[in-house]
Amino acid sequence: MPTATPLKVLVVDDEAMARRRLVDLLGKVDGVAAVLEAADGASAVTMIAEHRPDAVFLDMQMPGPSGLDVVAAVGADRMPVTVFVTAHDQYAIRAFEANALDYLLKPFGDERFEAAMRRVLARLEERRAAAGPAPARWDRLVVKSAGATQFVKTLDIDWIEAVGVYVNLYIGGKALLYRAAIHVLAEKLDPAHFVRIHRSAIVNIESIVRLEPISHGEFDVVLKHGGRTKVSRTYRVQLEKRLGQTL
Repeated sequence: MPTATPLKVLVVDDEAMARRRLVDLLGKVDGVAAVLEAADGASAVTMIAEHRPDAVFLDMQMPGPSGLDVVAAVGADRMPVTVFVTAHDQYAIRAFEANALDYLLKPFGDERFEAAMRRVLARLEERRAAAGPAPARWDRLVVKSAGATQFVKTLDIDWIEAVGVYVNLYIGGKALLYRAAIHVLAEKLDPAHFVRIHRSAIVNIESIVRLEPISHGEFDVVLKHGGRTKVSRTYRVQLEKRLGQTL
């Protein structure tokens, strides 16, 4: 099930085992660069707004906001491509009324997941074709500081750290505040050089000196000029896909 464009997928389920199964299955899909996780509906609404995933596998029944409540909060027309997941088939009609693309009934087999994923990829291709060509990547950033305007080549950036609603650009060990959200830079920077490794960090691949294992699939990243950040388990898949190797 290949795709030319790296995909970001959100898995929402209050059961850790159910999330883990979907994360493992998605990790085997070519083109899935990042798999995000949410354990409840409220977190799902926040993550959809912040990370703007391409697709979401959404549990119907959860403590607090349900899957349908998530759709209502985000808005059906603003939802990612949605596959509902549930142990109860009586919700199927309501799922499709909420513009769901597919409906996985627990327990489901690998073949049923693969069929749903093929439909997801096909729908995403349809959306991209309708949207037209992808926007150009940024090769320079205009940074305004202390009354002056500075032009920064993106390839000179070692790594980027979220600071509230803005980011710090680390260049040669020094930080420059840039007034844009990290998700904007994640979309605009060239994925051939930059990869998001944490919800609050993007790194230039060429600036990575080494990785130091921490625990539970996470790593410390040591960068040129003394920079140090972390690869979270959620974004580890994205780094492995970029490197073409497992960590």
